Amino acid sequence: MAKTGTPYDIEAVRKEWVGKQTEPVPGRYPVEYDPIRRHCHMIDDDNPLFLDPDYAAKTRHGGVIAPPVMADYFAGQGIWPPSEDGPMLLREVPTPGDRMVNLINEFEYIRPIKIGERLSSYQVLADIFHKPTRLDPISTWIVSETHIIDEAGKVVAIGRNTLLTHRPPEEVAADPNGTGGSK
Repeated sequence: MAKTGTPYDIEAVRKEWVGKQTEPVPGRYPVEYDPIRRHCHMIDDDNPLFLDPDYAAKTRHGGVIAPPVMADYFAGQGIWPPSEDGPMLLREVPTPGDRMVNLINEFEYIRPIKIGERLSSYQVLADIFHKPTRLDPISTWIVSETHIIDEAGKVVAIGRNTLLTHRPPEEVAADPNGTGGSK
């Protein structure tokens, strides 16, 4: 968040932050058959590419692959035990407001993920801009990308996240120009 009373210069923030990225952080777990099987059974997905090693071995993939939605799981740190790895660039960007709303989370899958792979991920800040909302005329939008990579450093999936930050209603109401001193 920008310091109170200090004008907020969106172009200076963009110049400093857009393109910044974290170092790759290895996923906690390798791509394994059993988590894939449990996931598929939980959601009633009976795709033999995910569940039947004999069938999958005869396909162009040469073996079981993970459902695309599991790329983030295998590249991540899991929920327990908690991990301090991987800074959240989204939360470090200075903005006029400190309230956050996660708006959009989408994934692009580049290639299938196979049993035995070890995935890692890193985050890139793709864009920062102002776009007025009913909450705040200087709502700040932050777009980040999570690049999921294999052991060779090749991208297997990209997750895009859009976060909206805004000021509390009392700060918006107290701002006579509605700009928070933004340039």
